[in-house]
Parts: sequence; C-alpha cells; structure tokens
Amino acid sequence: MKVVVLGAGLMGKEVARDLIKNSKVEQVILGDIDVKTAQKFVETLKTDKVEVVELHAENDDSLTSVIAKGNVVVNALFYSFNERVARAAIEAGVHSVDLGGHIGGVTDKILALHEEAKAKGVTLIPDLGVAPGMVNILAGYGATKLDEVESIKLYVGGIPTEPKPPLHYTRVFSLDGVFDHYTEPSKMIQKGKLEEVPSLSGIEPIYFDDFGVLEAFYTSGGISTLYKTFPNVHTLEYKTIRYKGHAEKFKLLADLGFLDASNNVEVDNQEVPVRAVVREALKKKLELGTKPDAVLLRVIVSGEKAQQQVTYEYEMVVRKDMTNNETAMARATANTISVVAQMIGDGAITERGVFAPETIVPGETYIKEMAKRGVVIKETSHKSAMIVKW
Repeated sequence: MKVVVLGAGLMGKEVARDLIKNSKVEQVILGDIDVKTAQKFVETLKTDKVEVVELHAENDDSLTSVIAKGNVVVNALFYSFNERVARAAIEAGVHSVDLGGHIGGVTDKILALHEEAKAKGVTLIPDLGVAPGMVNILAGYGATKLDEVESIKLYVGGIPTEPKPPLHYTRVFSLDGVFDHYTEPSKMIQKGKLEEVPSLSGIEPIYFDDFGVLEAFYTSGGISTLYKTFPNVHTLEYKTIRYKGHAEKFKLLADLGFLDASNNVEVDNQEVPVRAVVREALKKKLELGTKPDAVLLRVIVSGEKAQQQVTYEYEMVVRKDMTNNETAMARATANTISVVAQMIGDGAITERGVFAPETIVPGETYIKEMAKRGVVIKETSHKSAMIVKW
C-alpha cells in the first residue's frame, strides 16, 4: 500500500516513522509546506520508502494532487482542514483518516459524507487521536462485551513527568487546540439526559500509580460521536487529567477573557488579539517536547451481561521515548491513527463509507497492535451481584 501523510509536524513525523516499519507499506508520501525541514527529518529515518512533497493544504488542487498519490491518506494537519481533506479524499477515491477536531461541528460534517464515500468505494474514519480516538475505540470494544451499556466514563491527560510551577503542564500539541477544549462547553449524558456543562468544571480526584492523586475535569470534544452511538446510556462523560490546581488556574484565564478567540484589545493604536498574545507567551513557559511527558488514560464501561452487573476498565500509562525523542502524546496519538490507516490499507477494515471509530475499529486487534509499539493498554473486569428483574 502507498500511504500519504499530510503534515510533517509532531504527529505526522511519528506516523511516518511507524509506517515504514510495515513491509506492506511500499511507500510513504510526506506532504508539508516546509519541504526542507521535512526532508531533514526523513534523513534521520535512514530509509528510501519516504518521499517528501510540497503541500499547500489551503489550495484544493495541491491537496487533491498530493492525496491522489496514495491508497490511504493520514491527515495530520490542524483540524480546521479536516472537512476539506475528507472531501478531497473522496474526490480522489482514497481512504482517509484524521486526528479529529470538534470546531464548527467538523466531524459531523464529515460523517454526513457517508453516502458519497460509499459510492466512491472508500472508507473514512475521523477522530483518531487519543480523545477522541483511542477512548472511542476502547469504549466501543467494552460495549461489545455487554448485553446492555449503562455507563461510559473517560479520563485522559497528557502531563509532564517533571512538572514545573505554576501550571505544571507541558505543551505537547497545539495550544489553540488546548484553549478550544478549555473554553467550549462539554457534552455529557447524566441520568439519561444529554446536557452541556462548562469546561474546567466538575473537578474530581483521580489516582495513578507513580503519579499519585491528580485531578480530572470536564473539557469539550472528548466524547465526540459517543453520545450518538450510545444515546440510551445513563451516564457518559469525558474528563481531562492534570496535576492538582491546573483547572483553577486556567479557569481564571478563561474567566478574564484571555482564551477567547474573539477578544481583541487596542494597544498603542493597534488592535491585538488577546488569545494570540497569551498563546505566544505560554509557548515560552511550556517547553515543547524538551522534557519527558506521559499520557494517562482510563476508560470505564459498565452495564449488564447475562443478568449481572459487569464493568470493563481499560488503563494506559505511556511515557516519552527518549531514544527517538518521541513524546508520549505522539506515541499514543500517531500510533493510533497509523494502526487504523494500516487496517484499512491491508483489508482488516472493509466497510465503505464514513464511520465513527467506536463503530468500526476492531478493539482487540487495535490493542494488540498498540502493544507491539510499546503502548500497552490493560483490560480488567469485575462482576457484581446478580440482577433480578421482576
């Protein structure tokens, strides 16, 4: 198979690194606007399987021509490009996967292309990061083991292993993405009813070995399509994991309007976007990839199986690969989208159209493939008393 990777940033580079290890992948086409930087990275891979091409993602002709070079396209661009890439992939007759993004309901717009994709004989799966993405696959897998799903609780966080005050956080992907997750409302199902709650609220303690007691709080985008896939559950919620005190600090910034994309102020007779200033200031404080990071995950799926209450729990702790200087977030995210892209390319996924990850990605195979890449997801289960229905 030939795989096109759009974007040679943090995630795109690691997707390429994973793809070249598969003997079934004969060529990787890595597209980026900065060809020289992408080529320098490719030289470190010591392979002739990767071709770097110039990509102007905002130009439909450039985008379609690059996509058409492969059988599967991995979209590792910023999520504002997701719908455009999906449409270009369908036009080119190429399977497509992306890292997700909730801005402007972009995933819903991609899912609406189901019949067009099916008619062209291609498979599109959006939302293949960690959250959404990995959590969706695991939630869907746990649900297949139950007769009736009652509760899905999702916890994910990318944190530094050597936290420094005052934010105890390391930037491992776009800060604009972080700000979006912190400022837009979070969807959840509580007592069977779909609701929206403010992000950075609902703070609760959560414990992980080696990290102690951390905090988890609501943020937007994490449940993605799960509320549509499982509309009848009693509880469905997603929370982000951070060190204690993080949510309170960022809530102050949000309450002051510092994270609002539409907030402009006049400084020395010039209009300045406040959020852009905050973003650039924080970049200097939150060093990107220079310190070890970790990704923590816990997915809890509960319900009924053979008249018993059963809970399946999935837990993962992945740390930065210091040998390849690959962040933990990149290991979890890039491997997820790479694994699923290869499943489509080698025929493990054969359905055509557009699908949410939890409805189509085979969970058992996914867990095994991630383990091969050093990303170990542990499954535990327990049963409670017999349910008696009158």
